Amino acid sequence: MKSIVIGIMPQEKIRERLYAIAKGEYKPKPSEPKIWFTSMKSLAEVLSDDNRALLHVIKDSQPESISSLAEMTGRKPGNLSRTLKTMSNYGIVEMRREKNHVRPIAKATDFHIVTA
Repeated sequence: MKSIVIGIMPQEKIRERLYAIAKGEYKPKPSEPKIWFTSMKSLAEVLSDDNRALLHVIKDSQPESISSLAEMTGRKPGNLSRTLKTMSNYGIVEMRREKNHVRPIAKATDFHIVTA
């Protein structure tokens, strides 16, 4: 599993960067972050110790559903579902729909953090 590069930059700078990319004025290098946070605090909330441990459980046990992951971790399904949705919004977890359930898949467990 590869490492994900995460960037930290103020919201204004992220917006300026996105506009420049959309206008074709700037082409990001492959090594640049694909995931951006506006502060170290927001990054710390998403990649807390508990959430990084959760990513390792997902990677190692490959649960079939959120409810089976909840049983493995002892976390409440509703709380776990919100955490996974947030991580999915940032591209850290993939939520794959399979038949009658949603299967969480960890996209990375290692992160490289870049500040701008």
